[in-house]
Amino acid sequence: MTPLKKYIRPGVLRNFLRKAFELAEGKCPYAIAYEGEIVIVEGAESMEGFGVTQPDVLRAVLQFDAIHGGHVCMRVPADCSEEQLVGYERLLKFTTYAIQELIDMERARRSIAEEALSKYRELALLHRSVPIINTSLRMRDVVGALINECRRENYPGELGMIFLSEPGSDNFRLAVQFGFPFDSSPQNMGDSDLFYQVAEGGKGEIVNDLTKDTRWQNEVPGIGSMALIPIVSPNRTEGMLILASENKGLFEAAHRKSLATLASVAGISVSNAFNFEGIQTLMNAILQALAEAIDSRDPFTAGHSERVAHLAVAYAYQISRDNSFKDVHFTDEELREIYYAGVLHDVGKIGIKEDVLTKNSRLPQRRMDVLRARFQLLGQTSDFDWKEAYNTIYAVNQTMSPDTEALQEIRELGKRDWQIGDDKFPLLYEDELEVLLLEYGNLTPEERQEIQRHPAESERILQHIPLQEGYSNMLTIIRQHHERMDGSGYPDKLVGDDILIQSRLMAIVDIYDAVTQERHYKPASTRSEAMKILTLEMNEGKLDAKLVQYFLDNIETIETLSERVKNTRVTHLSEIGNLAGL
Repeated sequence: MTPLKKYIRPGVLRNFLRKAFELAEGKCPYAIAYEGEIVIVEGAESMEGFGVTQPDVLRAVLQFDAIHGGHVCMRVPADCSEEQLVGYERLLKFTTYAIQELIDMERARRSIAEEALSKYRELALLHRSVPIINTSLRMRDVVGALINECRRENYPGELGMIFLSEPGSDNFRLAVQFGFPFDSSPQNMGDSDLFYQVAEGGKGEIVNDLTKDTRWQNEVPGIGSMALIPIVSPNRTEGMLILASENKGLFEAAHRKSLATLASVAGISVSNAFNFEGIQTLMNAILQALAEAIDSRDPFTAGHSERVAHLAVAYAYQISRDNSFKDVHFTDEELREIYYAGVLHDVGKIGIKEDVLTKNSRLPQRRMDVLRARFQLLGQTSDFDWKEAYNTIYAVNQTMSPDTEALQEIRELGKRDWQIGDDKFPLLYEDELEVLLLEYGNLTPEERQEIQRHPAESERILQHIPLQEGYSNMLTIIRQHHERMDGSGYPDKLVGDDILIQSRLMAIVDIYDAVTQERHYKPASTRSEAMKILTLEMNEGKLDAKLVQYFLDNIETIETLSERVKNTRVTHLSEIGNLAGL
């Protein structure tokens, strides 16, 4: 009885048979046979007497569908006349016709209902899957969402995988999978003729017995059946969604249709993710070129921008994971913004005069040669120990912090003149005295102002680049990376919380890297020396005390993470902790 319920309700059939039995004046019992088995009887106490060999049983064919069939059976009285038999046959035909029409109507109704339900399920699947699959431009998120949707829908198959097309080639790489043991090689699936034929055709296919498919050479052993669904965008086949099982005969046409709906949603998202990663690659190349342009002007600072970017991202990532900074959490997009700000924070130095940017002494060597000749000439025309005087000048010219006695000797030399004929000239000109008498460093106030232009110059250069919406703070971070908490920084003399936290941590790693690397004017300092300098700046109120202390306490972890950043794609910076095993 149960198979018959798929086509018509048994109660309806009984009513028809009862009416037919009454029309036959209660003399002709009826029965319904399904696939040769009597399943319903009306007008008789048992199913016996309706056998195929019974001579008093009339039969008319019923067709339930293209495969399943049966009969309406009528048992006529043994003593009926030929005229009565003709009447009974006509009644049987009419009854059978009515039942067949009812079956056909019911089948059509159910077909419409199933189609409507299928459409509803497809729309429901679209409604749920579109926002889930389209929430990210990261390829890993997109394929992860797609494979999770397949598992959520409880499709047949305990194995699943997604392959992605490699741009510019005909190869497909395995992006994500589930169900396979660690020692298996699902990547070999992409080498099968079956895989490539479906990929080239762009239409999904179900193979319920792989042993009978000549395109399958057991590339992945142990699989009995498979559903292969291309992930197609308007331009090309972006990838392949595959569900598989060790068993045979699990997949139906409805599964292929539903999976194709999911794949169509994912196709646009995968295409967008490919485009996004391509843009990221192009952007990284452009930014790298800008950073190398800076490095080419000054070999001593080569690599500084990238090191600052790596340290800043590692530092920001570590802060986000620490409970002591509860209000601070940097998203993956914000980490990328910090990375790009680090790479570009000194791009404004392109606009700084080269003799200022690369200055490694107070007076350039050509000026020192002129000064030496001047001193030597005075020594030849007067009682002047020019060698001792020049050595004093030379020593002061090379040092960052000359002692008071040396500076006083310079002042005394500045009071002297030398004479040729009636013409008198100063031994040291005002511009020479200005730079030689600096108590610290080798830059004059004007030259220091020139250097201090570079954060604002960086902003000016980069403001013409159409940045993505997620990088709204990048130019601000770059402009503020030399600001100080006490207002002593530049270019805007900002104070305290007016400085973004990204800029504050960028300032710390900028100082740290500058101190630990060799420069024109100094050798590289050790980590401990750099930490002392940061502590001093913190105690003077120039740097954020909490951030500096955290940096000092976690310097080894941050440096380990920064090494991982160098080997991490910029689109996946939020995963550097996992990559580093932290």
